[in-house]
Amino acid sequence: MRMNPNEFGKKLGIGVRVAGRIAQQRAQEAARAKDPAQQPAGATAQGTVASPAPNARAVYEPVLRSVPDAREIRAMKEKTHKLSRAAGRGIGGFLRPFGRVGGILWLEVTGFFFGLFGLYFAVDLWRNRLGYAAGPQHSRFLIAAVLTGGFGYLCVSAFWRAGRR
Repeated sequence: MRMNPNEFGKKLGIGVRVAGRIAQQRAQEAARAKDPAQQPAGATAQGTVASPAPNARAVYEPVLRSVPDAREIRAMKEKTHKLSRAAGRGIGGFLRPFGRVGGILWLEVTGFFFGLFGLYFAVDLWRNRLGYAAGPQHSRFLIAAVLTGGFGYLCVSAFWRAGRR
């Protein structure tokens, strides 16, 4: 999972702008709290400021210092990558025995269902046994024989593979 650099830049820019606006609003509120009678220069009827505050650099500087540079971002990515690999190894080591048992169980369940299908076609084979040579059910007998053999092979091989594990 890699983050697109353009997408990261967009999110970072949006975050900086929002943080700047919040910091500017708080600075203005703090100034009004000190002297409520004094309105900032350039204030409109709604109470918004048309020009930036005179101490904008003091407001934006802490926000800009909190933005990580490329080296810090690379270091964070490396730490995250190492942590995710370690977590993956730990989870994989924990789940390995369950995977083995789950694989054996899967082979046994599929072998059982292949056996059921093979049994169904074996019954059909028995019903059409008299038409094996040249009767009207000759093609149905051959189809049932092929399917019985195929599903029988799949059933036996699934149980044989489960026994080898």
